[in-house]
Amino acid sequence: MSSKTKIVVLRMKEIIYTAIFAGLGILLVLLLLFMFRPKQDTPASSSQTLYIPGVYSASLTLGSQEVNVEVAVDSDRITGITMVPLSDSVTTMYPLVEPSLQNLTRQICESQSLEHLNYSEESRYTSQVLLRAIRTALEKASAK
Repeated sequence: MSSKTKIVVLRMKEIIYTAIFAGLGILLVLLLLFMFRPKQDTPASSSQTLYIPGVYSASLTLGSQEVNVEVAVDSDRITGITMVPLSDSVTTMYPLVEPSLQNLTRQICESQSLEHLNYSEESRYTSQVLLRAIRTALEKASAK
């Protein structure tokens, strides 16, 4: 009589090691799935991006001198506006430029908009020229 019964001898150490490695393998797969799954909030954050971060400039001619209006932006806000190089001759010949720029910078940084800005009657034209230059620099910074 030939019997087909086979006896398998397993040691307890081998079973424990196999269970530990199988558990670590499952843990590794779960960790990889968790780390590399697509983020669901990514499209929402990309729609908030208004500008490409950096400093953008627009040229402005005052008399015979060329000055640049520089606008510094983050991805979602305007952080500062300056004029470079603002020499003594420009501030002497055009005394309303610096106060008008400071006034516009304060209002634009607070409201984050170029709409509904207030400026005095005596600096109306100076403010309009500065706003045109700021708008040109912001168009360069636009992410759209």
